[in-house]
Amino acid sequence: MRIGVPREIKTDEYRVGLTPSAVRELAGQGHSVLVEREAGAAVGLDDASYEAAGATLVDSASAVFAQAELIVKVKEPQPEEYRQLHPDQILFTFLHLAPDPEQAEGLLASGASCIAYETVTDQAGRLPLLTPMSEVAGRLATQAGAHHLELHQGGRGILLGGVPGVPPAGVTIIGGGVVGTQAARMALGLGAQVRILDKSLVRLRELDALFHGRLVCEYATEDALEQALPQTDLLIGAVLVTGDSAPKLLSREQLGALPTGAVLVDVAIDQGGCFATSRPTTHRQPTFSLDGVVHYCVANIPSAAARTATLALSHATLPYVQALAQNGLEALRRDPGLRAGLNVHGGHITHEAVARALGKPWVAFGSGPE
Repeated sequence: MRIGVPREIKTDEYRVGLTPSAVRELAGQGHSVLVEREAGAAVGLDDASYEAAGATLVDSASAVFAQAELIVKVKEPQPEEYRQLHPDQILFTFLHLAPDPEQAEGLLASGASCIAYETVTDQAGRLPLLTPMSEVAGRLATQAGAHHLELHQGGRGILLGGVPGVPPAGVTIIGGGVVGTQAARMALGLGAQVRILDKSLVRLRELDALFHGRLVCEYATEDALEQALPQTDLLIGAVLVTGDSAPKLLSREQLGALPTGAVLVDVAIDQGGCFATSRPTTHRQPTFSLDGVVHYCVANIPSAAARTATLALSHATLPYVQALAQNGLEALRRDPGLRAGLNVHGGHITHEAVARALGKPWVAFGSGPE
């Protein structure tokens, strides 16, 4: 199969869909890999390394989209990209369609088969392609929050871990999944006082055991959230509903209970954000202040550590890329977890949660003529 890797063009996005190591694996299995020049340059993966791995370098993204049967990206296609897709292509990337009806319409119009990393599942129902980016985003959420608590960044002027004689910052994390766990790990490592809220008692018990009682594990009720806010210097939203829009956890009025200069990090912004006041920001302008609270709502947080994120993502996606390259759409029939990643096919939404979020009907893959 002809596999294509275009250079990412979303604002401040420096990751790349495949590493030279992954290209070498695919080329060794007889596939041809087209890579746009300088696709990996920002993370130290130069054109020479791709050529040495067996890739064919092309001068433009249009050459990739014109020739490739399988396109492997990182972030959701921008309008100039999805307009180049056609019905006999497979697109494999993060999509986050729930809050993005414009992109959804573009993909539907293309007729392409579009598989979203964030809804691929494994045999245990986990999200193996979202997990590595959630690990990176969770760790960066605490790192970014600590930075923006500095006075000259607009924050309260609080050191996350405090110093002897001065108490540390209070960190509240909503959601005990991968993002929340990694954010808590970083915050505890820096010496903060950490509270994590979740609606799963099973998960709260796991977190209590994992961190040996070093953080407060609390059931997420409205009362618990509201009582935590006045003692919170850094608030991290880390919730996920697979394929669907993120639930709005706190209203603007409730967020008013945060201290002036507190920092809010919304890791769920790719899925629409989990706080009423959130709106997407970029790495170049990562924050805005509203009601005295610094909001960090960068829509591609892992790109701040783009080399680490690229390597982690490529390791996770490679087996699926190999399956698609070898078997095409037949790979979806053989692997129900990969099939769960299919969001758009043949001009239809094929994922129930995505369809619900967009207010559209959905058609299960394989339920009609292909």
